[in-house]
Amino acid sequence: MDYKDLANIIFPEAKPIEYYENKYEKRNLKEGAIVTRFAPSPTGFVHIGGLYQSLIAKTLAKQTEGVFFLRIEDTDQKREVENGVVDIVNSLKNFNIEPDEGMIGENEEKGNYGPYKQSLRKEIYQAYAKDLIEKKLAYPCFETAEELDEMRKKQESAKVRPGYYGVWATWREKPLDEVIEKIKNGDPYIIRIKSMGREDRKIKHHDLIKGNVDFPENDQDIVIIKSDGLPTYHFAHAIDDHLMRTTLVIRGDEWLSSVPLHLQLFQTLGFKAPKYAHIAPIMKEENGAKRKLSKRKDPEAAVEFYHKEGIPDDAVKEYLLNIANSNFEQWRKQNKDAKIEEFTLQLNKMGVSGALFDMTKLLDISKTVISKYNKEEVYNEAIKWAEEYDKNLEQLLSKNKEYTLKVLGIERGNVKPRKDISKWSNLEENIEYMYDEIYLNKEHNYEYQNIKDKEEIKKIISLYLEKYFDINDDKQVWFDKIKDLSEELGYAREVKEYKQEPEKYKGHVGDVSTVIRISLTSRANTPDMYEIMQVLGKESVIKRLQKIIK
Repeated sequence: MDYKDLANIIFPEAKPIEYYENKYEKRNLKEGAIVTRFAPSPTGFVHIGGLYQSLIAKTLAKQTEGVFFLRIEDTDQKREVENGVVDIVNSLKNFNIEPDEGMIGENEEKGNYGPYKQSLRKEIYQAYAKDLIEKKLAYPCFETAEELDEMRKKQESAKVRPGYYGVWATWREKPLDEVIEKIKNGDPYIIRIKSMGREDRKIKHHDLIKGNVDFPENDQDIVIIKSDGLPTYHFAHAIDDHLMRTTLVIRGDEWLSSVPLHLQLFQTLGFKAPKYAHIAPIMKEENGAKRKLSKRKDPEAAVEFYHKEGIPDDAVKEYLLNIANSNFEQWRKQNKDAKIEEFTLQLNKMGVSGALFDMTKLLDISKTVISKYNKEEVYNEAIKWAEEYDKNLEQLLSKNKEYTLKVLGIERGNVKPRKDISKWSNLEENIEYMYDEIYLNKEHNYEYQNIKDKEEIKKIISLYLEKYFDINDDKQVWFDKIKDLSEELGYAREVKEYKQEPEKYKGHVGDVSTVIRISLTSRANTPDMYEIMQVLGKESVIKRLQKIIK
């Protein structure tokens, strides 16, 4: 008997690897086109870091006319969660990062390089494992868990590296008849790859983000097929990336230390290795120290958080590109109205250390993104969010759609549009003062600013209603009347006049207009007051101002 016989005993049904090499042909793409993927495990919610990787992968594939695919790495089925695949698919879909190929549902896929779920590719992995056994590059290993534990203790006592390598790889060179006898007896076993590496030798590697790095060679005889017949992650990903014709692997830098092993696997299997780009994690500052965003501690680690908060997908993606490339911010300043798809992402402009997550920055970006929406887009996006997360807001928006559109249209489409809305979850608090049924039935804390005297406030409002208020005035006439009102009551018509001779005036026109603004809305900062009054209408303005007088 020889190793071909051993391989046939272990994998009698496995096809020759030539079958798969012919089935999954090289892709017919233009030179320089990138083929990359997102390859998560369905073991929990999608992390913001996963979305970050997907966005970068999708962007690079698209701008080179390549392919971005979604592969599900579900060989560790003990950790798989219910609806894990659907959650991954939907998370990408919600952010409009849909794959060109791969899984599009729990059991649905598109593309010619599938199955795109590793648990359905068992026969492929076994074919390549069989080929390695035939070539004496892999072997069955019969150590029990207890025996491996005993070996580890001996290694610790001897103060040597733990693992299955060199003299510790006891099944590596066992006689063939002994191996075959144990298989025929039904003894459980795994398949290990025979490493030709030596720890005292170095490999040099160029990472597209980290630059030139070197590592000791891998000398461990790692497991490639588990006792249940499924592959380990390391073995499966090498075969899949080869057959799916991946040219660039984009992943978190926690995988950087696996590069020697993965390059060795590609070499042993006779494959050309893809290029690697290891992305630094998104960090969080805590007690003066940096740490990775944690699934356990940080709600913002889950992509679902952004939907629950009502932060638009465009804003999240823009923020991620902002931390991905140092030149994005400058590009945005020069291209204020461009779509993010027009930005050229470059891996060599990605930071090698993790960017700090900044919620304030994200919400600032979100304000700018929302400020560019027209009133119909704001309404549609807000009500879509409210239907799922906030029934009160849904009712408010839908009760009088035409009026709400007018409210949302205030100061929209201007050179400097309103930027008071950062997420749909704070929309109601930003517009509720525009609805009489809420505003007039609510107690307000009118925090007047420079003018605090109640009698003076009453005098300003009374004179305004009596002499200067006309809902039909255009904006210039309206503002001129506010100046006239100010002058009549002893305030400067212009701010600069007041600054030049403050002793001559009680204050300036801005102080007077602020009294009217706060009296109408209970807040000092609002969008354009003239537009607010036009939307409120004559009756509402009078009611509100008379309430203050009383």
